[in-house]
Amino acid sequence: MSTQHLKTDFPDFGLTPEQRRFAVRGTYYEVPGMDGERGEIWCYTDRFYYRPGDIARLQVSATAKSFAIRIVRDGAAETPVFERHGVACRWQDTPDQCSVEGCGWETTCDIAIGEEWPSGAYRVTLSAEGRDGSTVNCHHLFIVAPLPGRKSGRILQVAATGTWLSYNTWGGSNAYEGITGPDRNQYARTVSTERPWCRGFVVLPADAPRVPLEVSMPPRTVPRYPHMEWAYATGHSKKYASSGWASYDSHFFRWAERAGYAIDLASQHDLHFSPDVLAGYDCVVFVGHDEYWTWEMRDAVDHYVERGGHAARFAGNFMWQTRLEDEGRRQVCYKYRARAEDPHYRGGDVTRATNSWDAPEVGRPGVQTFGLNSTKGVYAGWGGCAPRGVRGFPVYRPNHWAFADTGLFYGDLLGADSHVYGYEVDGLDYEIRNGRPYPTATSGAPDGLEILAMGMASQVEEADFLSLEDQFFGDEDGRFIAETLYGDASDENLEKVRYSNGMIVNFPKGAGEVFHAGSCEWVAGLLRGDAMVERVTANVLDRYLGRDR
Repeated sequence: MSTQHLKTDFPDFGLTPEQRRFAVRGTYYEVPGMDGERGEIWCYTDRFYYRPGDIARLQVSATAKSFAIRIVRDGAAETPVFERHGVACRWQDTPDQCSVEGCGWETTCDIAIGEEWPSGAYRVTLSAEGRDGSTVNCHHLFIVAPLPGRKSGRILQVAATGTWLSYNTWGGSNAYEGITGPDRNQYARTVSTERPWCRGFVVLPADAPRVPLEVSMPPRTVPRYPHMEWAYATGHSKKYASSGWASYDSHFFRWAERAGYAIDLASQHDLHFSPDVLAGYDCVVFVGHDEYWTWEMRDAVDHYVERGGHAARFAGNFMWQTRLEDEGRRQVCYKYRARAEDPHYRGGDVTRATNSWDAPEVGRPGVQTFGLNSTKGVYAGWGGCAPRGVRGFPVYRPNHWAFADTGLFYGDLLGADSHVYGYEVDGLDYEIRNGRPYPTATSGAPDGLEILAMGMASQVEEADFLSLEDQFFGDEDGRFIAETLYGDASDENLEKVRYSNGMIVNFPKGAGEVFHAGSCEWVAGLLRGDAMVERVTANVLDRYLGRDR
């Protein structure tokens, strides 16, 4: 939708002004017992991913005595693979700090992963009778990863499960807010895999708002957050639009299959524990909001590319290092409190501290793997950060192979109609020479990196008419980045990071190659059928698969 056709009024979801304010600034989450007299059913599996022939153990807690289960593969088409009725279940008590400790439920039933089940995402729907006689449902998802071996002509998509886990609000706490700490008001430094996915991570209606604003705001308009207002009004997770299969990863996977590409799916946890999963592929893809990685995950990708692999990242916000504990069942990330609380700052290996990748002591900025850094990018298209911004990537090098057959000119906006730019982006220090951007000598950019397109972003919400109450994140993230990069969060250092950018870059790496469109919202172009975005995506995939066009 072109900017001139955007509505000027924010959508109305029937909330009062007080409810709208709480939807954005309040803490609300899914927890056992929340549905009261209606009754409820919840579930999770013992792992994020399986391979054909494995057994998935399903843990269920319900107010009903039995449930029906249906599993479909969620690709270009929904393919049913499993159905069972009358499965016995019971209510299982849940620890108060289940977000951190895990639910600890006993296994309710086993599911045999069929030898014939192709790799992909498998959506689980449980249905049971509520206390009032109505039907209550629960949605879950697990991944069937590919078996080892050469996968000529196939793409491997790696789902951003580290980010899913960090944003999951089920049980009360995630990596952003929660009920941990002595006053029950802190975000969780550790989050568990052993809990259900929050509402909106697995399935969403087509009209669920995305984060970037889809309104044309009149002058001096206080920004609002339709995605959070909708979430509160409809009973979805506050973070549904920030992460999850439904908002991000699914759109690339479905588009690729519909476009005729053979594609498999793995999780980041699979990447961490079985890095050889990449070895059989000519092209590996990362999409959406892809913020949290372990050192081992990065090692897997770096080694794959250096040996001749091709990595295509259509994703944004490569920010945090994490650690996995308890055989992957717990993910650790101290984030903003890392220097004060992470034990790796007190006698451990500080390079493994769960701080920003760009922290000098960690010594492994994102640019080394994907050519861009989160701390030079971040916010665009929402809140007080360029809410009337460009919506697409301004093109600087239209003759690059990635833009073949698009008809793009210098200065055009790639993906503006479908709003592919935002809501978090990755960028790089640059300088303009003869009208085009180049990495600076101190940017850390790999040799041969070309900046193909570049838009504006910001680390700080700013407008002289915005009160503190009207701001969602203010300058907190900007000051954190200033402290991370320059040692303290002074006003002087804040000015060094206040203004930033989001880019599309391409560069050789060892015997391989990397293409990075550094925006969470690239998948919106595929979801909305943007022909130019589809063409660029296909150009990258075809080149990396060795296809002649």
